[in-house]
Amino acid sequence: MIKEFSGFQPVDPFKLNENVFDLLDKEWMLITAGDKDRYNTMTASWGSFGFLWRKPISIIFVRPQRHTYQFTEEFDTYTLSFFGHGNYRKELSFCGSKSGRDYDKAKETGLSPMITPTSSIAFEQARLIIECRKLYADDIKHDSFIDKLIDEEIYPTKDHHRFYIGEITGCYQKVV
Repeated sequence: MIKEFSGFQPVDPFKLNENVFDLLDKEWMLITAGDKDRYNTMTASWGSFGFLWRKPISIIFVRPQRHTYQFTEEFDTYTLSFFGHGNYRKELSFCGSKSGRDYDKAKETGLSPMITPTSSIAFEQARLIIECRKLYADDIKHDSFIDKLIDEEIYPTKDHHRFYIGEITGCYQKVV
């Protein structure tokens, strides 16, 4: 069952006091796309935040073989849910290693999906939720690598990520 959005307060993304390197590398995130009828989520530790085209943005990376890929392709929005350094590590590991084709990740992990103010899906246990609207998508290309060793190390089977640049349209912190 998907819950209504509660327990979070909006925050201006320009006023977030977060180390984005810690958010991505140490804390990890759930990338979620879909709606109340169907969605999927996956754990990620690659991404970026910045300012582009006069907008605060996030950049996420999803490989085409991931089940979440069909949702990031189909839906105009996605959310990023952060749970705190070391928190929910077992659940995030499950969501990053198991496919939504085979498992109901919320049921298996006990994470509680909820519908955000813009009808996206995020998780009640998160401490920080960032909503994004897709602006641009493209594929990482073998021929575009200047440092060919990265391509050889990260993509030995040539399963390059698609990346999405999304405008940050909402940012919410857990009320404590």
